[in-house]
Amino acid sequence: MVVGFYRRVTCALRISATILASLCAGPLASEVKYDILSFDQLDGWAQDDHAAAFSTFLNTCKDMKDPDWKSICAYAQAGPDPREFFELLFRPVLVNDGKEALFTGYFEPELDGSLTPSDRFRYPVYKMPVEARENRPWLTRRDILETGVMEGRNLAIAYVDDLVELFFLQIQGSGRIRLPNGDAVRVGYRGSNGHNYRSIGQELVRQGVYEPHQVSAQVIKNWVRRNPFDGQEMLYHNPSYVFFREVSKVPTDKGPLGAMNRSITTMRSVAVDPAFILLGAPVWIEKDGKAPLRRLMIAQDTGSAIKGAQRADVFFGTGDQAGLDAGTLRDPGRLLVLMPIQRAYALLPESAI
Repeated sequence: MVVGFYRRVTCALRISATILASLCAGPLASEVKYDILSFDQLDGWAQDDHAAAFSTFLNTCKDMKDPDWKSICAYAQAGPDPREFFELLFRPVLVNDGKEALFTGYFEPELDGSLTPSDRFRYPVYKMPVEARENRPWLTRRDILETGVMEGRNLAIAYVDDLVELFFLQIQGSGRIRLPNGDAVRVGYRGSNGHNYRSIGQELVRQGVYEPHQVSAQVIKNWVRRNPFDGQEMLYHNPSYVFFREVSKVPTDKGPLGAMNRSITTMRSVAVDPAFILLGAPVWIEKDGKAPLRRLMIAQDTGSAIKGAQRADVFFGTGDQAGLDAGTLRDPGRLLVLMPIQRAYALLPESAI
């Protein structure tokens, strides 16, 4: 039965082998190198919880449209052994675009806010105006906040009490806003103004304020608060501005919505650059540093700062502790994407086959 299924899948893979742009799209595709590894070359593969990764994969695989992925997902829904499933149908591929690997972390923040403005709650969390969708790029962060272009248009979802936390909410892309009555509003990424993300941490290093190893989200927050005027100007250094939508219908026991419009899973979902890795694909993480991580995750999210074949952002969960854990992560390592077998070998030059 398994052999018969494998033949059907490989047939579908041959049919769709030309659809490789979805895995290596973008102007850098010709410069990318691919190395196919075996599973016994993955450090810690045998010790991982493959069932946890398999469950996360099932959450989004049904949204993948290519015929080969649809066949793989159909087989997954039949309930195979998780480890055997991955080893039978995939091959680990190291995608190298010439850039060093970098792992960071993100989380779902919780902010204090209100549905109406007040002296305390005076920083609006905005919906996306139609102009921002139609004009790319649109106004910069400074223009949006200083020209009054957003005022009087019923674009505020809620109001929060901390401008710095709102800035980091935009970096994370989703969060919960706790209301005075104990309820909460959940918001998710709707879109941006089209400007490229610029790192405040890197700018503080460039100006000599900190050394690279000193920079974390908490360090940046503290510096901005200690330096109100210069801090505001530093926030403006990043011209990118993120708009939100309300997603409060997502159950509180589920993670926030990722780029695939499905809830993401703590320490099993990862944000990647979709120019190199297809959303929904399994990825093997070998993160080094103080707390090494060897784990199979699923590429279910993206981010404006996540650029490159070896760039990944690990989802740490919801709340303050998750934020502290995610904010200190900036480690090297390597990332491998698990590609369907035929797709993997189709990426190699003919001389290597």
